[in-house]
Amino acid sequence: MKYALVTGGSGEIGQAICQRLSDDGHHIIIHAHQNIEKAQLLAEQIAAKGGSARAVQFDLTDFAQTSQYISELTQAQPIQILVHNAGIHQDAPLAGMSKLQWDNVINVSLNGFFNITQPLLLPMMKTRWGRVIAISSIAGISGNRGQANYAAAKSGLAGACKSLSIELASRGITANVVAPGIINTAMSEAAFPLEKIKQMVPMQRAGEVNEVAALVSFLASDEAAYISGQVISINGGMI
Repeated sequence: MKYALVTGGSGEIGQAICQRLSDDGHHIIIHAHQNIEKAQLLAEQIAAKGGSARAVQFDLTDFAQTSQYISELTQAQPIQILVHNAGIHQDAPLAGMSKLQWDNVINVSLNGFFNITQPLLLPMMKTRWGRVIAISSIAGISGNRGQANYAAAKSGLAGACKSLSIELASRGITANVVAPGIINTAMSEAAFPLEKIKQMVPMQRAGEVNEVAALVSFLASDEAAYISGQVISINGGMI
């Protein structure tokens, strides 16, 4: 049984990833910052199905705090699967965007990636097997109006993972990025009416969280051992 850590595990996509990786036989560490109750409930649901999970709460933007938690979490066994799913939106046109809006989004998605990944790597390298998977967005590939901060953070994950894949290839560790398009969540339902989705998406529907989770599951498996440094889109043919 491998240990898998999913940041932002209390959100809809994060929950689906946690459940799928649990079905694959991994012990799941569900990270949350604010929604710890949802993470704890998910851990209970996974345990009720015969899986193994625990919920943890810490601030990804705080390197010292994150490192301390990682040290505690890896005492029993190294974490060999990391899914960095945490991210936030604070949308505004760049001309009207505040420095705080820029910093907040960069801090969670991109600085958070460094803060969570860096202390995991040496223990992971010693096992000579690992999977680092960052959840990006179509905005990180094509950009999006009002989301310069979000697009910058998500595209930065691609550069980080491509570099990481080169650094860790000889240790049996892969690093990849999954870039979803419009996914059927409560947030997307409010932003994208069905008619708008039909105009934007060649497949004429939103993706499902389980479809994203299935892709993550494959990238975290032994079967994906030769896939590294890639940005894999899941967007119904949008780009």
